[in-house]
Amino acid sequence: MSKRVQRSAVLMCLLLLGAVTVAQDPVVDIDKNLHPNLFEAQRLVVQANHFIAEAQKDNRYDMHGHAEKARQLLVDVNNELKAAAVTANRR
Repeated sequence: MSKRVQRSAVLMCLLLLGAVTVAQDPVVDIDKNLHPNLFEAQRLVVQANHFIAEAQKDNRYDMHGHAEKARQLLVDVNNELKAAAVTANRR
Protein backbone atom coordinates (compact mmCIF):
# COMPACT_ATOMS: atom_id res chain seq x y z
CA MET A 1 0.00 0.00 0.00
CA SER A 2 1.37 3.42 -0.88
CA LYS A 3 2.05 6.03 1.77
CA ARG A 4 -0.65 8.24 0.26
CA VAL A 5 -3.28 5.51 0.65
CA GLN A 6 -2.10 4.78 4.21
CA ARG A 7 -2.33 8.47 5.16
CA SER A 8 -5.80 8.69 3.65
CA ALA A 9 -6.93 5.62 5.60
CA VAL A 10 -5.53 7.02 8.86
CA LEU A 11 -7.18 10.38 8.21
CA MET A 12 -10.55 8.74 7.56
CA CYS A 13 -10.26 6.70 10.77
CA LEU A 14 -9.46 9.83 12.79
CA LEU A 15 -12.39 11.70 11.28
CA LEU A 16 -14.72 8.79 12.05
CA LEU A 17 -13.42 8.56 15.61
CA GLY A 18 -13.95 12.31 16.04
CA ALA A 19 -17.52 12.05 14.76
CA VAL A 20 -18.27 9.19 17.16
CA THR A 21 -16.77 11.14 20.07
CA VAL A 22 -18.87 14.21 19.31
CA ALA A 23 -22.00 12.08 19.04
CA GLN A 24 -21.59 10.83 22.61
CA ASP A 25 -22.96 13.84 24.46
CA PRO A 26 -23.65 13.34 28.16
CA VAL A 27 -27.25 12.55 29.10
CA VAL A 28 -29.21 12.53 32.34
CA ASP A 29 -29.95 8.88 33.03
CA ILE A 30 -29.82 8.67 36.83
CA ASP A 31 -33.05 8.27 38.78
CA LYS A 32 -33.79 11.56 40.56
CA ASN A 33 -35.73 9.81 43.33
CA LEU A 34 -33.02 7.25 44.14
CA HIS A 35 -29.97 9.51 43.86
CA PRO A 36 -30.95 13.20 43.93
CA ASN A 37 -27.38 14.46 44.35
CA LEU A 38 -25.95 12.33 41.54
CA PHE A 39 -28.92 13.30 39.37
CA GLU A 40 -28.23 17.00 39.97
CA ALA A 41 -24.51 16.57 39.27
CA GLN A 42 -25.33 14.79 36.02
CA ARG A 43 -27.82 17.49 35.05
CA LEU A 44 -25.11 20.13 35.54
CA VAL A 45 -22.65 18.10 33.43
CA VAL A 46 -25.18 18.05 30.59
CA GLN A 47 -25.72 21.79 31.00
CA ALA A 48 -21.96 22.48 30.99
CA ASN A 49 -21.59 20.41 27.83
CA HIS A 50 -24.30 22.51 26.18
CA PHE A 51 -22.59 25.77 27.09
CA ILE A 52 -19.22 24.56 25.84
CA ALA A 53 -20.82 23.50 22.55
CA GLU A 54 -22.33 26.98 22.22
CA ALA A 55 -18.93 28.55 22.95
CA GLN A 56 -17.42 26.40 20.20
CA LYS A 57 -20.00 27.69 17.72
CA ASP A 58 -19.51 31.29 18.85
CA ASN A 59 -15.75 30.97 18.36
CA ARG A 60 -16.06 29.15 15.04
CA TYR A 61 -14.54 26.04 16.60
CA ASP A 62 -11.18 27.83 16.81
CA MET A 63 -10.24 26.90 20.37
CA HIS A 64 -7.23 24.68 19.56
CA GLY A 65 -9.05 21.54 20.69
CA HIS A 66 -9.39 22.63 24.31
CA ALA A 67 -13.17 22.90 24.26
CA GLU A 68 -13.51 19.50 22.63
CA LYS A 69 -11.16 18.02 25.24
CA ALA A 70 -13.33 19.57 27.98
CA ARG A 71 -16.44 18.06 26.40
CA GLN A 72 -14.79 14.64 26.27
CA LEU A 73 -13.88 14.96 29.95
CA LEU A 74 -17.53 15.76 30.69
CA VAL A 75 -18.52 12.53 28.91
CA ASP A 76 -16.09 10.70 31.20
CA VAL A 77 -17.53 12.47 34.27
CA ASN A 78 -21.04 11.55 33.16
CA ASN A 79 -20.06 7.89 32.82
CA GLU A 80 -18.48 7.89 36.29
CA LEU A 81 -21.59 9.43 37.84
CA LYS A 82 -23.73 6.72 36.23
CA ALA A 83 -21.31 4.06 37.49
CA ALA A 84 -21.57 5.50 41.01
CA ALA A 85 -25.37 5.32 40.87
CA VAL A 86 -25.31 1.74 39.58
CA THR A 87 -22.87 0.74 42.33
CA ALA A 88 -25.02 2.40 44.99
CA ASN A 89 -28.05 0.50 43.67
CA ARG A 90 -26.32 -2.81 44.43
CA ARG A 91 -26.20 -2.13 48.17
